[in-house]
Amino acid sequence: MNRSKYFTYQRGELFCESTPISEVVQKLGTPLYLYSYHSLINNYRKVKNAFAKLSPLICYALKANGNLTISRLLAREGAGCDIVSGGELYKALRAGFSPQRIVFAGPGKNEKEIEYALKENIFIFNVESASELKLIKQIAQRMSCTARISLRINPDVDAETHHYITTGKKENKFGLGFDEAEKLYLNIKDSSLLEPAGIHLHLGSQISSPEPYLGALEKILDFLELLKDKGLNLKYIDVGGGFGISYKEGKLPLNIKELAEKIHSLIKNSGMKLILEPGRFLVGPAGSLITEVLYKKNRGEKIFIITDAGMNDLIRPSLYGAFHQIKKLKEPYNKDSLEVVDVVGPICESGDFFAKDRKLPFIKEGEYLAIMDAGAYGFSMSSSYNAQPRPSEVLIKDDRWWIIRERETYPDLIRGEHIPDELFSS
Repeated sequence: MNRSKYFTYQRGELFCESTPISEVVQKLGTPLYLYSYHSLINNYRKVKNAFAKLSPLICYALKANGNLTISRLLAREGAGCDIVSGGELYKALRAGFSPQRIVFAGPGKNEKEIEYALKENIFIFNVESASELKLIKQIAQRMSCTARISLRINPDVDAETHHYITTGKKENKFGLGFDEAEKLYLNIKDSSLLEPAGIHLHLGSQISSPEPYLGALEKILDFLELLKDKGLNLKYIDVGGGFGISYKEGKLPLNIKELAEKIHSLIKNSGMKLILEPGRFLVGPAGSLITEVLYKKNRGEKIFIITDAGMNDLIRPSLYGAFHQIKKLKEPYNKDSLEVVDVVGPICESGDFFAKDRKLPFIKEGEYLAIMDAGAYGFSMSSSYNAQPRPSEVLIKDDRWWIIRERETYPDLIRGEHIPDELFSS
């Protein structure tokens, strides 16, 4: 997963694949998300090849980036889809994912979403509570169908990632404890409306070591033996996603081959089929947010680089303190000419920043910057806060590019709003 293969300086400027990014900027303006086709596809194939011995169902986590073109490319590669809402189910189907390759996770599925998923005959529900299971059963009875169920276990394993994005510890809202799961599996086994199909876990996001997965899997395999003793044989084991990528130079991503080998050695004799749910690992390194420098403000103790993109476009630095490398579109000539700056946006919040106290090559007003590894949880978490229209999205393949989402306009900002005439009639 080497970003530098797809985002490189050529002839003094930053290219994505064989396309100068400046060419896209000149035609579309900024802010702008762009994605490398070959990075996306190669990241998917890297996961597929690493886990080849287990022939897993690889379900792309749509929450990372739900763009229909990106999703359809992955569906064409054979990916399934991991969804967490009815809206994501709608998008997944529009993108071309087969319902039989869709897994529905999330702790707060509502009645309409469950009904929609049952109507579409999705592959499996990853169930997170007794109340959710009860509701699925009631809806399945009303619709005269059977729901395939996988219970999400919270194995109380620390993934050693940011506390906002860890999901597998007992204090997190996700999943079930082993004792409660055991009782629910036995209820599922005795129901004609529910099919006990699998078991699910998801430890968090941006995990850089195989150890949390292996520790959790060992607990899950012991639990599966207990279920077998009670006459329950599950078919699928879903280990979730969360595979970490390299946001910082020199910081290694999760070693996906090592993880695959160790998971293989753990489950190869279990008879279980493997499900994976990568999102960031596939699309994160494939994307970049391009922004123009509007102003450079020197306050003596601080130099601020003020850009036209803000936390509304990419909230990760503000929300998590996340690090993204920042590159100039024009290749710096003097690599030693560095200055310490804050890169900030136009939003009226002190939390609106991309980098603080960062050493960067000398930057002038009117230049363009690329915020790297922004393909995951970039556009998908964007908003129109401060009435800022959301940016366009572009896919680049070799020396060609396509707009895959139009830039929002001012009229888009008020779509769906209504001013009742009677409130203002005399």
